[in-house]
Amino acid sequence: MTTDERIEKMERQLARMRWFNRCLIACIVLSLGAWFILKTFGPERMWAQPSGKVIRANSFIVEDENGKQRAVLGMSMEGSPGLSLYDENGKQRAMLGVTPSGTGLGLCDENEKARVGLTVNKDGPKLELFDENSKLRAEMAAFKDIGPWLSLCDKNGEQRAGLTVPKAGPVLSLCDENGEHRAWLAVFKAGPGLGLCDENGKEIWSAPEGLIMFLKEASH
Repeated sequence: MTTDERIEKMERQLARMRWFNRCLIACIVLSLGAWFILKTFGPERMWAQPSGKVIRANSFIVEDENGKQRAVLGMSMEGSPGLSLYDENGKQRAMLGVTPSGTGLGLCDENEKARVGLTVNKDGPKLELFDENSKLRAEMAAFKDIGPWLSLCDKNGEQRAGLTVPKAGPVLSLCDENGEHRAWLAVFKAGPGLGLCDENGKEIWSAPEGLIMFLKEASH
């Protein structure tokens, strides 16, 4: 073998070595890249960070950008959950709670006076409306025993008019400033009825006879 042939053979061997080294480096880079991707986004990462998270606490307080308390979710001293919402002045404006007797929602004005109350208990749902002095002015309910009920009150919170629809038929009652029933108007299957009472709630006149006694017993 001549010198030129030996040199040519050595160059071919060096070229093969360089090609092998390039392939080896490429394989190493690809392996490292695959390992990085699998570690970051692959099943192992998903196993380390489950899709759902559970946070357990006794209360949560939400503040606005000025650090003022705007919402509180927590448990009361009686062990009932509740949510309270506050305005920008720190006044409580809305409350939602669940108690052993039922659920309730309360809405307040800018002075934290109760203006609307909605409750649901074993007797049925009830909506209450209050004036600026927190006096009850209107009440609407759907009682389980006597049916739907509407009550209107004066500025002292005394009931002055009531409308209900029991099984016997619709009944309208009018009261004086002391809350005593003074007039009844009803419509039954047998026909209409009207009753008048004195300031002590005693019957003065009724048609048919005994109407007021019947209505009082039916309303309890």
